[in-house]
Amino acid sequence: MSISDLYEKAREPNFYFDNHFNIDAVKILPGEYYATVRPMLIVTVLGSCVAACIRDKVSGIGGMNHFMLPSVSEGESNNTSARYGTYAMEILINQLLEMGAQRKNLEAKIFGGGNVLKSFTLDRVGERNSAFVRSYLKHEHIPIVAEDLLGKYPRKIYFFPDQGIVRVKKLIRLHNDTIIEREQEHSKRIINDEIANGTVDLFS
Repeated sequence: MSISDLYEKAREPNFYFDNHFNIDAVKILPGEYYATVRPMLIVTVLGSCVAACIRDKVSGIGGMNHFMLPSVSEGESNNTSARYGTYAMEILINQLLEMGAQRKNLEAKIFGGGNVLKSFTLDRVGERNSAFVRSYLKHEHIPIVAEDLLGKYPRKIYFFPDQGIVRVKKLIRLHNDTIIEREQEHSKRIINDEIANGTVDLFS
């Protein structure tokens, strides 16, 4: 398994029709992203993971990713683990540009990074994810026009790329076992990938 297998467009996207918003929708899971040129809704649920909602504010071309930095092992630096986040951001931005978005028109809204996984508390995964996405976007000169990061509750994110609208629902009273299980499973996949490969290669 390579890093590109961990952060990819879903091979079989989970499409559905959202009756509440009366629009076609797609749901993405940890390690996935989706980009679109047409009016639709992109949905995800975040615990410690982070999602970047990026769009061309002129054309409305936009997409969302859902990613997590791996835990930092002894002798490993944050820069090493950040390669996973870098890939997740690059693959989404490159997809948007291929679809016709203009880099100068890109803007971002960022969400997640909650401290909802007890096993990740010592590694401050949510905080590292949040710090990474802010730093990456600053370096790439993509303005952050809205954010909702950190805290202790999971979030459900609804992104309407063509309108630039994001709606956030804090999951305060719900049972969040499924969210935690998904993120823990994704974390295990990342760890197994590092053990198998030792290094991570980014595309240019």
